Amino acid sequence: MLKDFINSHSNICVLTGAGISTESGIPDYRSEGVGLYARSNRRPVLYRDFCNSADIRRRYWARNYVGWPRFSSIKPNSTHQILKKLEDLNKVRCIVTQNVDNLHTKAGSRKVIELHGTAFRVMCLSCNERICRYYLQEIFDKINPNMTATSQMVRPDGDVDLSQEQVEGFQVPSCENCSGVLKPDIIFFGDNVPRQVVESVRYNIEHSDSLLILGTTLTTFSGYRIALQASHAKKPIAILNIGKTRADDLAEIKVKGRCGDVLARIYSMIDQREECTKC
Repeated sequence: MLKDFINSHSNICVLTGAGISTESGIPDYRSEGVGLYARSNRRPVLYRDFCNSADIRRRYWARNYVGWPRFSSIKPNSTHQILKKLEDLNKVRCIVTQNVDNLHTKAGSRKVIELHGTAFRVMCLSCNERICRYYLQEIFDKINPNMTATSQMVRPDGDVDLSQEQVEGFQVPSCENCSGVLKPDIIFFGDNVPRQVVESVRYNIEHSDSLLILGTTLTTFSGYRIALQASHAKKPIAILNIGKTRADDLAEIKVKGRCGDVLARIYSMIDQREECTKC
């Protein structure tokens, strides 16, 4: 049925979540038994706490600094690659991703809306200046020459677990433009998705012919709202996820399984030749 759904639509809005990146080695938060929440009591930093506490910022950036080399080197998997191919076949109108890992862009997808921002960019909370995360890593290297901590365990947003002793003394630079506080250009818990992003998603939902949801429980409202918008606009919805989602009752098709496994089988069966004649 999912194969027929993809075959019969040619202007699909795709919504992706952490479940499509687990096969690249990035853990998710909520998968039963294996998600970060199931394995530890660690929770993501809150926007308010990051803004109000220099100590919390130091801990965040120290962990992010140590995790960055591995996180930034992670490569797209078959799901990202198949979505790129479907975009090339003019089947995908856009990809709205809740992930901050940049893997859709690395796979070559061009029509990507980053709902929660990207870990590959850094912003200033005062002047809104934005810089490349790779450039910030070079600054960290220069001002923290004695930081030798390493970790093989990366978290969904790219940071790692460090002891308080490893965090103490870590130096965090200020904005070179105005000396303001630097923050990754991602939506922390307690923060709001920018209005222009919300409106872009709404426009693309209204002008799509369907919504395909991949690898997300839609627990956060920013993702669930997209399913509600599609439902209210009478757009057919299909969901592929390993477990239950918040929008199961809105979907006309629900498939349980790993995104990479299922999409690989479907892609081998869909009518690619017919779509290519429309390019």
